[in-house]
Amino acid sequence: MKHILVYSDSLSWGIIPMSRKRFDFNQRWPGVLEIQLRSLGKDVRVIEDCLNGRRTMYEDSVKPGRNGLDGLSQRIEVNSPLALVIVMLGTNDFQFNHDHNASDAARGMRELINAIRSAPIEPGMPIPEILVIAAPAITSPKGDIAAKFKDAEKKCVGLADAYRHLCDEMKCYFIDAGMITNSSTVDGVHLDLEQHEILGKALAETVADLV
Repeated sequence: MKHILVYSDSLSWGIIPMSRKRFDFNQRWPGVLEIQLRSLGKDVRVIEDCLNGRRTMYEDSVKPGRNGLDGLSQRIEVNSPLALVIVMLGTNDFQFNHDHNASDAARGMRELINAIRSAPIEPGMPIPEILVIAAPAITSPKGDIAAKFKDAEKKCVGLADAYRHLCDEMKCYFIDAGMITNSSTVDGVHLDLEQHEILGKALAETVADLV
């Protein structure tokens, strides 16, 4: 069995837009990915490590523990051996309490990649391949999260290109989720139910070749 770690935030945790509830495993994209890979004959297990509000390498002044670098090496060690680590982070880097742009998120992603590759795994276990996903662009944040993501639709411009260049440089795999689906029509940031299914099934086509 091949193990895949999804390291992400609320978009992958499966928060239901305009609520604090969560889609079921078989509804959110990591679950859809596992189900789809198994239907293709792949013996895989998708492990979710998705924390609401998680940044790449930046602190949240309101909630502790949202720095994605914190404990990442240990998470790789805990779940090894891993065939693949999928990282989809960056959306929360554009919250109102960060004066960030796409380059700042890419700097954070670089540090995450380095942390994955330098994790203290057991001798003989493989350094996992890395797939970086740029989340769909933030549109117009609505509802309770509107203030939190004020001007985020401007800050996130160029994220996919910044991640693509970084992955070319660091020899990682890359997918622009914005070419597959858009952000939620309900809140402008997360993923709606249909979008989880579309993304999970589309990712399976790429991941099947990686594992």
